[in-house]
Amino acid sequence: MTAPITDGAPPIAIYRRMQEAVLHGEGHEATLLPAELLAEDVVVETPFAPAGMRYYDGREAWLSYYRTAGAGLLVQFERFEELATHRTDDPEALVVEYELTGKVIATGVRSSVRCIAVLRVHDGLITYWCEYQDIASITEALTRPAP
Repeated sequence: MTAPITDGAPPIAIYRRMQEAVLHGEGHEATLLPAELLAEDVVVETPFAPAGMRYYDGREAWLSYYRTAGAGLLVQFERFEELATHRTDDPEALVVEYELTGKVIATGVRSSVRCIAVLRVHDGLITYWCEYQDIASITEALTRPAP
């Protein structure tokens, strides 16, 4: 078995790959958490999301959700602005602040959302992602009528 292309990559390198994936993927592949970067036992949390959409245990659980209801199906992401990256005493963890800008596919509405997240990487794969999103801004953009 060959090692994954992310084998041993530090969290900052994986975070850069995540940025590229969200901007260059299409549909359900436009995600910060593409399959090739996820450990089998990854935990994904979005504490401010609606009930039932806050916790995913394992790569397949996350991918199953994202393929059918993920943001990439609703928004074409156009810009990723890194606001701050905080290294921690733990070499496997980063705390990141960023702003995503995109266009709602159905209406053409353009909007931005700021997020903060905790990323944990082990052996070059994401083992934990906890993203705090501005749900009010996301809801407003998705429900705003076309210009």
